[in-house]
Amino acid sequence: MTDINVEIVKLQEEIQNYIGGLASSGIVFSYEEKDAQIKLDVITVNPNHNQSFLFHSVVGFNKVDALKIMLDYVKNYKDKESSYTIQWSLKESNELHTSYFRAKNIMAALEKFHYGRDLNSIVVFSVKLNPIS
Repeated sequence: MTDINVEIVKLQEEIQNYIGGLASSGIVFSYEEKDAQIKLDVITVNPNHNQSFLFHSVVGFNKVDALKIMLDYVKNYKDKESSYTIQWSLKESNELHTSYFRAKNIMAALEKFHYGRDLNSIVVFSVKLNPIS
């Protein structure tokens, strides 16, 4: 019998290996029980501007199931979602930042950008669909 915590750690490490190259981001796995299921949010933390953004959310029957669904997503998301560039600054700052997101559409990219933050704390200057490479 496999120790469930060992399996969770292995899956989290595999996910981190796939998305770890994102501007040397830190990665947070946030679990929430919702309607007898587990919602998993994977959040990236950018050390350059000390801001966190939603990478992706999934729902599974338990943590292992949610992690397996997330792993499948990270293996294939670049083929299924468009790339967006968002230019922004914090309200109290004049420094312009650029962040990149993969999403199904522009609204989903903005939802990932605004995840967990006060909408009035950030000014968005532009959102651009990037050319397909």
